Amino acid sequence: MTRRTATLVTSIVVLVLTLGLVTVFPVPFVSFSPGPVKNTLGQSKGKPVIEITGHQTFPTTGELDLTTVSVTSPDRELTLPQAMRNWLDPHHDLFPRDIIYPPEQSADEVEEQNTAEMTGSQDSAVAAALQEAKVPFKPKVSTVSKGSPADGKLKPGDVVLQVDGTTATQVPQVGELVRKHKVGEDVSFLISRGGKQETVVVKTAATPGDADRPMVGISIGVDSPVKVTVNLGQDIGGPSAGTAFALAIYDKLTDGALLDGKHVAGTGTIDALGQVGAIGGIQQKIAGAKDAGATVFLVPEPNCEAALHADVDGIRLVKISTLHEAIEALKALASGTGDVPACTK
Repeated sequence: MTRRTATLVTSIVVLVLTLGLVTVFPVPFVSFSPGPVKNTLGQSKGKPVIEITGHQTFPTTGELDLTTVSVTSPDRELTLPQAMRNWLDPHHDLFPRDIIYPPEQSADEVEEQNTAEMTGSQDSAVAAALQEAKVPFKPKVSTVSKGSPADGKLKPGDVVLQVDGTTATQVPQVGELVRKHKVGEDVSFLISRGGKQETVVVKTAATPGDADRPMVGISIGVDSPVKVTVNLGQDIGGPSAGTAFALAIYDKLTDGALLDGKHVAGTGTIDALGQVGAIGGIQQKIAGAKDAGATVFLVPEPNCEAALHADVDGIRLVKISTLHEAIEALKALASGTGDVPACTK
């Protein structure tokens, strides 16, 4: 073998080994791609996705899809070729792994957080839908933040009867009454726990990022004879399905088919007051909705600009910022009259 041939062979071997290593070693990115959609007015594993007892329900028509994003799981890593394929696909995105999965969190902790956010979004959706449908209820403690002033004093499930002697009849009242105090002052809660009434005093603390805004560290849901069960198992996590859940609950609780047979999809977090919040992966969700046959997509207002760059034709982008706005937009679409706010450039 000549020196030239030996050099060529060695170079080829090094190149092959290098390419082999490139295809094996992971890169520090995760992919976002269109995920499955679920019709919240339909069935899942033989049960209604939204199951309501304790109140009259009404027939619905059409499909109301919650949308998801498929994200590289925390226990899986992308190789360079996989990352390149995602980067070249207009409906996929790449994000630095540390942004999506903080190094200090384990895979189990990420899953636990997603499950907790999903549960919280369902509680908020129920509260918002009941208020919009004018179904009476009592506020109750939904979650208690670890390390907050309420931790160890109030518990999830506590029904809030009064705050500082004022009867609480709506979700917003509890927060409003707490915020009448200054940071460091005591708030008196009259609660019902296990069928017994008791008074619990909690000292307010400053809200992170706003030293002048008092908080006690609880979120408020609803206590009502109306029981809502979401039958999706552990398939979906995170808070972004809240708006779709709230719309489906409202549609079932009120007379008249809100969608009038249309195929609508959407996304957005929701709080107990019915405020719709921004989400991630809007472009992937629109692409997934279009693939599932939706012709209308409900977009949280802060996501409108990104939604306009989704590169998806044949789907109408409707801008919403509250549950009430979403309901009014769907009524206008059904009747063919009225204002339908749109995402525009």
